[in-house]
Amino acid sequence: MHLLFATSIVPDGGLASGYEIANAAIIAALRRTGARVTVLGFTWPGRSAADPENTLVLGPIDVRTENASSLQKLAWAGNALLSGLTFASVKLRIVSETDVVAAVERAGPVDFYILNSVQFAGAFEKLFGDRPSIFIAHNVEHLSALENAAAAPGIFQRLLFRREARLLETMEERLCRRARFVFTLAEDDRAALGVASADRSAVLPLVTDAKAPTVKSPRRIDCDAALIGTWTWQPNRIGLDWFLDKVVPRLRPDFRIRIAGDVPSGVTTAHPGVAFVGRVPDAQAFVRGAAVIPLISTAGSGVQLKTIETFELGLPSVATSHSLRGIDHRPSNCVVTDDPATFAEALEAAAADIRDVDGAVFHRRQLAALDAAIGIGLRKLARARQEAFS
Repeated sequence: MHLLFATSIVPDGGLASGYEIANAAIIAALRRTGARVTVLGFTWPGRSAADPENTLVLGPIDVRTENASSLQKLAWAGNALLSGLTFASVKLRIVSETDVVAAVERAGPVDFYILNSVQFAGAFEKLFGDRPSIFIAHNVEHLSALENAAAAPGIFQRLLFRREARLLETMEERLCRRARFVFTLAEDDRAALGVASADRSAVLPLVTDAKAPTVKSPRRIDCDAALIGTWTWQPNRIGLDWFLDKVVPRLRPDFRIRIAGDVPSGVTTAHPGVAFVGRVPDAQAFVRGAAVIPLISTAGSGVQLKTIETFELGLPSVATSHSLRGIDHRPSNCVVTDDPATFAEALEAAAADIRDVDGAVFHRRQLAALDAAIGIGLRKLARARQEAFS
């Protein structure tokens, strides 16, 4: 079985974002079935594909809005309005449909397509209808766009997000309808996409790596709590704002919090214990230096990879219920609450009495469930091919 995995950004080994971690985990799981997987997509500028022999690169691209100039953002918005595409998909139209078709042909005979997330599939939707496909919905994108619209500071941004939501809802419906099977990363997303039937979809539990993280002990505690993320991504920003506005003011003044990652301008707090530390060289070492990990997601869909990483490392955590979407097993050292006062109390209690657990148990459960779900989807594709030739 030869699968073409079509995605916006191909794996380069960097695993700098949750999206890239998820992609690497899914591709590895597909290959563990014995399938041949060829990956098609773009690279980040200055980066190379991690597996060049099995990757077709369409060129370098930087799709991050926060890195773009005002002129580039205006061009993207204008092209989106003229083409009828979403803002996210129009960014990928730096190559023509002919270029994409030529790249697919270089892959050789392909049995099935794996359409990874809505951005690439939406940019080149007409090119992938000639073979049975699986659609992987990392998020319910139209719902995320509506949340972004509600949180947007200006009317122009609100209007853009509302337009995105309308287009994304229609596009997601088409992609799910045409796919022989749909993978989501959270149970609730199956119903939100209209594919809740076991015959139509399955959830992919994720891991950050095929091997359980190597945990060094004892840990050296440098701060009470640590957070790391891409805070310029709007759903993450919404959670960070909730944490800084609602939880942090309730913490005692000497409670030490370190926040890593790119933080948008205007994000501030009066709490004396909070430090914004920017990019860190080793994300795992950074979180292991904290007594407790706050898991603060309040918006978005899909799964929180930072939650999975925290559980794999066996670290104590306090989590919102939204941070646990897509995760069936919660370790004993994770406290769940959506009440800011209770959240603050739980953070202080966890920092005062640190309780690590064996994260390998969680990792084994996730990996076994991931492989089982992948098998269900591929068997559905195989049956589709048999029916076509019967």
